[in-house]
Amino acid sequence: MKVLIIIDMQNDFINGVLGTKEAQNILPNVIKRIQESKNELILFTFDTHDENYLDSSEGKNLPIIHCVKDTEGWLFEPNIINAWQNIKSTIRLKEIKDHYFEKPVFGSVELVEYLVSRKDEISEVELIGVCTDICVISNALMIKNTLPEIPVVVDGTLCAGVNPESHDKALDVMQMCHIKVKR
Repeated sequence: MKVLIIIDMQNDFINGVLGTKEAQNILPNVIKRIQESKNELILFTFDTHDENYLDSSEGKNLPIIHCVKDTEGWLFEPNIINAWQNIKSTIRLKEIKDHYFEKPVFGSVELVEYLVSRKDEISEVELIGVCTDICVISNALMIKNTLPEIPVVVDGTLCAGVNPESHDKALDVMQMCHIKVKR
């Protein structure tokens, strides 16, 4: 089974307080990728903070309140969820919850643990989303280090970084760590 992981395609990273034109530009193709998915397990990560975000280590380094749980900025871009729901024959709220992982930091330990629990079924893991240079690279490296024999792919054409330069640098680093990078 192939696993497609969509990293943090949330409103705050697309059109919100940390949104970029690069994230906006990849959105239609991310939606198309989901729509064209065939027999893949699709998982989502949610950057998730609480109202005390500025008191956290991350908040002290990036003092911009974003992705506070249950706010509009925390939600996934609606067209992405709609595309995912449309490829499912039936959809229930519980099914959505079974497919996403909240993460208060860049990488998701719970996501990696879930993949480990299903490692015998997985033939490949592909990651797309934002930010290439923060959360995509963190999750890709965690997965590759934990499941070194499973191919990990990052589609750089379906990722956006904080800026184009750091996006390219992150892709270079992942490639050096034996992650297959599509450019």
